[in-house]
Amino acid sequence: MVALKNMGHLVFLPLLILSILISTSSAKFTSKVGINYGQLGNNLPSPSKSVELIKSLKAKLVKIYDTNPKILNSLKHTNIKVSVMLPNELISNISSNQTLSDLWVRSNVQPFYPHTKIRYLLVGNEIISSTDNKTWYNLVPAMRKIKSSLKAHGIHKVKVGTSCAMDVLESSYPPSNGTFRADISGRVMKPMLQFLNKTRSFFFLDAYPYFPWSSDPTNIKLDYALFESKNFTYTDPGSGLVYTNLFDQMVDAVIFAMRRLGYPGIRVWIAETGWPNGGDSDQIGCNIYNAATYNRNVVKKLTSESGTPARPGKVLPSFIFSLYNENQKPGPGTERHFGLLYPNGSKIYEIDLSGETQVWEYKKPLPKPTNDEKYKGKTPMSYSDPQPPPLPIRCTNIAPLAPNPYYPWPPPVPDLETLDPQPPPLPNPYYPWPFLPPPPSSNRY
Repeated sequence: MVALKNMGHLVFLPLLILSILISTSSAKFTSKVGINYGQLGNNLPSPSKSVELIKSLKAKLVKIYDTNPKILNSLKHTNIKVSVMLPNELISNISSNQTLSDLWVRSNVQPFYPHTKIRYLLVGNEIISSTDNKTWYNLVPAMRKIKSSLKAHGIHKVKVGTSCAMDVLESSYPPSNGTFRADISGRVMKPMLQFLNKTRSFFFLDAYPYFPWSSDPTNIKLDYALFESKNFTYTDPGSGLVYTNLFDQMVDAVIFAMRRLGYPGIRVWIAETGWPNGGDSDQIGCNIYNAATYNRNVVKKLTSESGTPARPGKVLPSFIFSLYNENQKPGPGTERHFGLLYPNGSKIYEIDLSGETQVWEYKKPLPKPTNDEKYKGKTPMSYSDPQPPPLPIRCTNIAPLAPNPYYPWPPPVPDLETLDPQPPPLPNPYYPWPFLPPPPSSNRY
């Protein structure tokens, strides 16, 4: 019996060591910061050139908003891990049709796997923000179908999820009061969390401190949104947790919302975050200085594995938005100015996504911000459009191969010279900030 007991210890010990090694390796991997590679521009570099630019930023992860074969082929044998996306318009059909799901995976994932390191597959993009509620209820069934299709095709290393914006919450202040909206909590979010928990996947969150700050710059200090606050902290009265920046508050509000539904341990992946480097004349704080400050600081935070007050020391894997300024994105000017690069491939400001470059090591001076206060003009008539320095080589234009609902192709491009004057935008109802709880009777959605 003693001999058998000792043998059991000998068998168990290597397994324990292997488990520790896998866990350590996973933590080291997930602390790397990736980049979102959107394609809504008529002047963007080719996929092969873009992959080289992604490498130059020292990104180890990339997220695309489709399964563009030219991009996926360009990513072969690069060691860059990839997130792909199922188009929003296919969700309803796939949710009730396993055969269609199998066909989609066979056509869009299997041809590239495993030579292209596809590791994440998002079913739609911000479905709860951008589609009608009939699609909401088809989301989780579609996620289940896609997961089954991956398994049927022998693809076992791909996590399935979907990206959510902050508007999935009806309350985010204080963070400990984070609560999913009543119209989606039971029928959408709880089944989704059950699926993510069962498959050990992630809650993919789009978190942009720029939007709540720009909606209420009086009550939310700019430094607090940029990770630059030195003398201000916020203590959550419900949890006692102390916050030094707006980003952590936003993430923890979602963590507490998941906990409220009985899922305290689901990992969060920051699917998008960033700061605009330009925008319309009435859009506050969108400039190169703030964009560089935010992105450098958020990279420093994410690569330090510091976690958030609700989950200290826990890795937050992430994708920065975005690779390029995309000149054909619809919406206000900020939508076309989230890039780290100009379309010609030059950097808008110095940035290193590996986190190895310290903030003080960036040497090139940043232009001073001129729009950090509220717009005081009569009407917004033009937008700030930082121009890149000229390059001797012209990059090849590329357009997506197929329509994408999140990136409609081609979108209408407004003539900024002839637009009718518009009033300044109202506060964004999808970001329940400033730091005052809404009246009990109010309905923000």
